[in-house]
Amino acid sequence: MRVIKAADYKDMSRKAANIISAQVIMKPNAVLGLATGSTPIGTYEQLVEWYKKGDLDFSQVTTVNLDEYIGLSHDHEQSYYYFMNKHLYSKVNLDLSRCYVPNGLEMNASKACTEYEQLVKRVGGVDLQLLGLGHNGHIGFNEPGSAFEMTTHAVTLTSSTLDANKRFFESVDEMPKAAYTMGIKTIMQAKKIVLIVSSADKAEILKRIIEGPVIPEVPASILQLHNDVTIVADAAACKYI
Repeated sequence: MRVIKAADYKDMSRKAANIISAQVIMKPNAVLGLATGSTPIGTYEQLVEWYKKGDLDFSQVTTVNLDEYIGLSHDHEQSYYYFMNKHLYSKVNLDLSRCYVPNGLEMNASKACTEYEQLVKRVGGVDLQLLGLGHNGHIGFNEPGSAFEMTTHAVTLTSSTLDANKRFFESVDEMPKAAYTMGIKTIMQAKKIVLIVSSADKAEILKRIIEGPVIPEVPASILQLHNDVTIVADAAACKYI
């Protein structure tokens, strides 16, 4: 693991965007694995800024997202497709026909997961996977206890994840309780992984995934076994490392 310590959230976002932009420049038809949540927003904003300056061209890029809520359509304001369209797709020259998110409206879980796993293989695999880090060490929606050998699958969200995301919904009752997510095995097959971490409340779990044992109870600890992982974390998140 390579750890890049950033001064603050803005610096973290810029450093992460630098790595992603280098990937796109070196391989214009790169396959980017993308993440949602509050942490990557600054990274996407930086990529959009560089695109608008003419420094980046996404026209040949393919994107595959980590996860999606089961039951939400692309146009639902809390769907992850909507999030990606708001923060990236609609602001750069990505070809929307090559921007993929799990199909949250496919209620046949086996079909949805098999098709998405096949899609990832069909596009040639992920060149660079962007990840955020959950407070409990989850990556994607792979919660503590998730088997490391899992590929894309359906998950029932834990109470801690529901608590973390409930602010985005008018009520807890409206929030989906399950999601489709790339499995840890799928994530680990990416050629390069960039994990971004911000804020002091992630400092303890960041220390555990870097220095602790590789165990399913801390899903992101598996990243220790990948041969090309870069962690970009702000000063607050790095206070224990």
